Amino acid sequence: MSTSSAWVRTRSFVVPAAASLILFSTAVASAPDHDHRPVGLVAQQEQDEPVRDEFFWLAEINKATTVINSEEGLLDPAMVPGIAAALQKVIDDGAAPGAERPSTVVAFEPLLIEAGSTDVTLLHAGRSSQDMHATYRAAILREKLLELAEQLNTTSRTLVELAAAHTATIVPNYTNGVAAQPNSYAHQLLGHAAGFDRDAQRIREAYARVDRSAMGTTVLNGTGWPLDRQRMADYLGFGALVDNAYDASQISSMEHPVEVGSIVTAVALHSGNFVEDVLTQYAQTRPWILLEEGEGNTFVSSAMPQKRNPGLLNDTRSEASQAVALAQGPVFQTHNITPGMPDPKEVDNNTEVVDAGIAALAGLDEVLKALVVNPERALEEINSDWTASQEIADILMRDHGLPFREGHHVASEIVTFARSKNIGPLEFPYVDAQRIYAEAVAGTDNPPELPLTEAEFRAALDPVAIVNNRTTSGGSQPAEVERMIGEARERLTAQDEWITQRREHVAAALAELDEDFAELRG
Repeated sequence: MSTSSAWVRTRSFVVPAAASLILFSTAVASAPDHDHRPVGLVAQQEQDEPVRDEFFWLAEINKATTVINSEEGLLDPAMVPGIAAALQKVIDDGAAPGAERPSTVVAFEPLLIEAGSTDVTLLHAGRSSQDMHATYRAAILREKLLELAEQLNTTSRTLVELAAAHTATIVPNYTNGVAAQPNSYAHQLLGHAAGFDRDAQRIREAYARVDRSAMGTTVLNGTGWPLDRQRMADYLGFGALVDNAYDASQISSMEHPVEVGSIVTAVALHSGNFVEDVLTQYAQTRPWILLEEGEGNTFVSSAMPQKRNPGLLNDTRSEASQAVALAQGPVFQTHNITPGMPDPKEVDNNTEVVDAGIAALAGLDEVLKALVVNPERALEEINSDWTASQEIADILMRDHGLPFREGHHVASEIVTFARSKNIGPLEFPYVDAQRIYAEAVAGTDNPPELPLTEAEFRAALDPVAIVNNRTTSGGSQPAEVERMIGEARERLTAQDEWITQRREHVAAALAELDEDFAELRG
């Protein structure tokens, strides 16, 4: 994307400099309403598929138990058709609009008995609500992790493509809240993308730990019934078993919400950091980055007509804060309780934590798509201060042998003098640079005359040259930025494939279970 115009939109077109007056003067009549944002994405499920809630998974567990135990000889073959029919009736009744869908074993089982007889309780051989609940909690949480991963990928892709559009945009970067050095906006954005990539790694790692079946561990020490735990895990789409029966419902099931909460915390912190960095621009009278006005992004103050309040940024920051707050819940709930207690295990609470992280990411995606960058103003901001001054010290050391601290002292004295005279780097007299250098190195073994020509001195303060001439791996030079963009795209594609594979694995397992269960019903 060209950066020759004063304002560059991050979507698909350029706003000319002449249009910037219109951009700043357009008023939005009311504050934005972002209730349309997706919370808890369910893109992986068709509308006609059942909701995979606790009731759904209790039904699947019972279906798998019926199939496996009948084939393993743990159920009387004569009773199997009746048990299967009773279970199917409960499933069908639960699918009716407004129907009861109990979420606990003790509430589900009476429906089975009512649909069949007490014979259906033969299914409960070697089972407990402990391992059944631990299993459906893991099944639901792994699906929420995939939803979080999907939104993270969507937002990260927007971020990476925004970087690709701004490889030639040079902006000031800040440390300790103060302008520090020039950078390409693409390189800065790719830094944020790297943080989100680590969040994606955390999701994949956590998924592997959550994607383990507790079925067959009963309360905490296994059972005397010869249950086929691996086959049960396969039918429910789990990648592995929880090996230790005590761990299954007493340790790991309490640990999962805490780990997922830590991932949501990281996602929210990364989102909030980005938003805050943009928000600081709104305190300036002439920002170099803003939100596109209108479309619910900004709203006019009710009292001060000049103000364009960044509603979208504020909302997204608030959503990130809400995610951080909710994500601490499992930590406090797990703290100072004995193993296996239900405090941190509530499905609705843990779902809300993940949904809050998804909402923060969805809000950030909107922010990224609404950003308007003014490259000329960004360059002016850089050149209004001495953010390029370190380059003088680097050149004096790299090309002329001065110790860095002595070169740093020269550059620092130039900056001090310039600020005392209100002189910017573009106007700084070369003769003053020569004088300050001579005074700074007096009494040392360094050459008494500034070893930079005037042309070299001016080039050392060129922010575009500084950014483009970096040579280290991971630097801001165009070749490295292009490499990082390409690799980021590859990682996002791989992450999309991973999400699809995990969902297809579960779907295939449940489809096989449905097929085998249907044969029992005749």
